[in-house]
Formats: sequence, structure tokens, C-alpha cells
Amino acid sequence: MTTPDHPSPASQPPEPVYQDRIYRSPMAIPSGVLLLGLIGWLGFDALFSGHGRAPWLALAGMILAVPLVIAFTLRPAVFANDDRLRIRNPFRVITLPWGEIAALRSGFSNEVVANSGTKYQLWAIPVSLRARKRAARQQVDAGTKGNEGGSAQARRLGLRRGGFGLAAGPDSGPTQAETDQWMNDLRAFHERHEGRDTAHGETTVRWAYEVLGPALAGAVVLAILLATG
Repeated sequence: MTTPDHPSPASQPPEPVYQDRIYRSPMAIPSGVLLLGLIGWLGFDALFSGHGRAPWLALAGMILAVPLVIAFTLRPAVFANDDRLRIRNPFRVITLPWGEIAALRSGFSNEVVANSGTKYQLWAIPVSLRARKRAARQQVDAGTKGNEGGSAQARRLGLRRGGFGLAAGPDSGPTQAETDQWMNDLRAFHERHEGRDTAHGETTVRWAYEVLGPALAGAVVLAILLATG
């Protein structure tokens, strides 16, 4: 018999479910909106003002271009929660439980390596060599200023005490490019949650037919129109 002081496991409140943390390129959305606006402006102008085959070519081009622009700009995202990592790339969606991930690597691109050895690129977290160089310069500048400040403080202390002393400069902390910080966050997620019972299972890969279908249809229609022109 279960007493009120010792509730049964079935009566225990479930663990809270937190929303996914989402990572996506800072420039993806404005670039995608700009390109879609440009395609719409040129396409609709050709549809309503063009003559002969121009409206049909414009329509086929829009059917081809719009899904591709969405796939490479608005669509890519990385979702992380306590149990798994979900990668939404332009043409595929990959779901990996944390326990099935061997490593998260950063080089000329950011990628996830599964226990099977398969690599999946993170389109939503691009590598910016310019941002890395800028962050490295900021770190060097912060260290130089900190050393100069520490040396001045040491000289003042030494003069007061009649000797020479040492003082540490201000802690500027690590400076990194934003996407490198995101990769560190994901590595921390992995280390923290890979041992959870719910962080194991099968890696799944799903093709994005909602993108591939319209793009393929637009490409076929455009090819037919050009071939019969």
C-alpha cells in the first residue's frame, strides 16, 4: 500500500519537455526574402506584361526558382533538445539522438559525425573565415590591452611599496565567431545528454519532397518549353 509520503512512480510528475533550441544563419532569412521579392517582381512582370512564350517561361522559372531559394535560405535550421539533434538541410531532414553522435566537427564546414561514420553537414551553421579572423584579432587586441593595463597597475603598486609587483590584466574571456559559439553549445548539449536513456535510437533521414517535387516540376516544364522553342 502506498502512503501519501511515498507516492508511487506512476504518480510522479513527468519530466518537463522543453522547446527545441533553434540555430540558423543570421543572413539566411533577409537574403531569402530579398531573393524571393526579386523573383516575384521579375516573374509577375513577365507574366502580365510579357508576350508570346515569355509568360510561360516566367511561370516555369518561378516554379523552379522559388523552392530552391527557400531550400537554401529560409529552410536550413538546426534544432536541439535534451534527446536529439534535428538537422534541416536544403533537401533532407536528419534526426540523430545524442547517443548516436560521435562528434561535432568544425573546419571549413560544420558537420556532425554519427557513430556509423556517416557525416552530415550543418547548412544552417555556416563557417565564416572572415568572422573567425575578426574574432581572433579582437582576442589579440583584448589580450594586448589587458597586458598593458596589468603592467601599468604593477608599476603603480611597485612604486607605492618600494619594489616591483605583478598584476593580472582584466579577463576579456574567449572571443569566437558566432557560429563557432553555436558549435560549442551543441557540443555541450552532446556531452550533457548523450547518456540519457531517451537519447538513443535510430538515426533517420527524410528527403524533402515538398521542395524536390515543385523544383523538379518547374525544371521539366522549363526544359520542355526551351526544347520546343
